[in-house]
Amino acid sequence: MENRSFTDVGGTPGGIGHFLLGFAMACVGGFLITHQVTIVGSYWSFWGGNSFGITLLPMLFGVGILFWNGKNWLGWLLTVGGALFIFAGIIANMHIYFRPTSLFETMVMLILLVGGLVLIARSLRSHNLKQS
Repeated sequence: MENRSFTDVGGTPGGIGHFLLGFAMACVGGFLITHQVTIVGSYWSFWGGNSFGITLLPMLFGVGILFWNGKNWLGWLLTVGGALFIFAGIIANMHIYFRPTSLFETMVMLILLVGGLVLIARSLRSHNLKQS
């Protein structure tokens, strides 16, 4: 362990240049792709109309119980279960759209992202460094 260098990436000799270049490329490509995505939420409904408020009731009861007695298992169950139910409802009702973009821009985004990830993976392989 004491003979490791700063240029060693992932416990293998060498590769810091590939790692930094790949990390920068993956970050730029990921940013550009996520910048082209639009997320639209919708309300969820039970039995017809908008009923998102009814999903808040178990969590609110759980919070109330926890304010009364912080060690009550039922309060914790209602609070955590209600929060998970709300989170699942939000995720289940998201609509994700990729905004219109040119083929060139899409190719640049994907090449930056995939190329960066491959360079990061390549940096973890051992590099033959000549010791002087």
